[in-house]
Amino acid sequence: MPAWGEKTRGLTAGLGALLLGLLPLAAGAQTSDLVSTHALRVCMDPANLPMSSKDGTGYENKLAELVADKLGLPVQYTWYPMATGFIRNTLKAKKCDLVIGYAQGHELVLNTNHYMTSTYVLIVPADGDLAGVADLGDPALKGKRLGIIAGSPPATHMARNGLIGKAKAYALVVDRRYESPALNMLDDLDKGEIDAAVLWGPIGGPLVKQSHPDLTVIPLLGDGLPPKMFYRITMGVRQGEKVWQRKLNSLIRRNQDEINAILSEAGVPLVNDMGDAMLDLGQ
Repeated sequence: MPAWGEKTRGLTAGLGALLLGLLPLAAGAQTSDLVSTHALRVCMDPANLPMSSKDGTGYENKLAELVADKLGLPVQYTWYPMATGFIRNTLKAKKCDLVIGYAQGHELVLNTNHYMTSTYVLIVPADGDLAGVADLGDPALKGKRLGIIAGSPPATHMARNGLIGKAKAYALVVDRRYESPALNMLDDLDKGEIDAAVLWGPIGGPLVKQSHPDLTVIPLLGDGLPPKMFYRITMGVRQGEKVWQRKLNSLIRRNQDEINAILSEAGVPLVNDMGDAMLDLGQ
């Protein structure tokens, strides 16, 4: 799932003391004293693999480490489940300065420029009769049972194509310390209880790469009809902290290749900004 509102995941960053020193005093006055200069303070879910984990194995942990390294700071985490109240109890409570993984345009945070664009994916057995499917309008899906996260954008496309009647729904909002709809969906696919799984790519792609070698991931690049299936993912900071936002924007721009490498290695499907083609990583 993309990072919706209070459920979403987080990244971090900043630029450097040199750039900050070059900013005019008027701009400097916008810098909040709340942003730590001693550590990169990141709000993160402790049990949200493949994105984040308290043991540091999530790809968002690795992104946080990259940003901290570029800033010359240690990472300091505030752990809180990505559920209702996440932003209110972390970023707005001034316990941290950055959330890694927030959908572009959400009003709860001040978004940085996006550091990735990804899409929903269809996951099917690699050697099955659905391996050649390209989108949810493919006739090969007729009569098949698909797993879908309830209320997620692909559900509308599935309904449009007559695929909802037999679909199996999985919960949208859960506490990942106790429940994992994506893992349950992929387990059901392995067992043959569903024929295909529809998941947010930054969740489904890495999970398949890590633990499901007999499955294949098909990016759903869209048919032009709403709702869109791709989303630009940013980092989130507190509203009003424009100087901090600009530092992060510069850091993202200068280190985009390294960010892409971390995401690609994790198995995240990266698409172009229009969501209609896979990103060319020059590999």
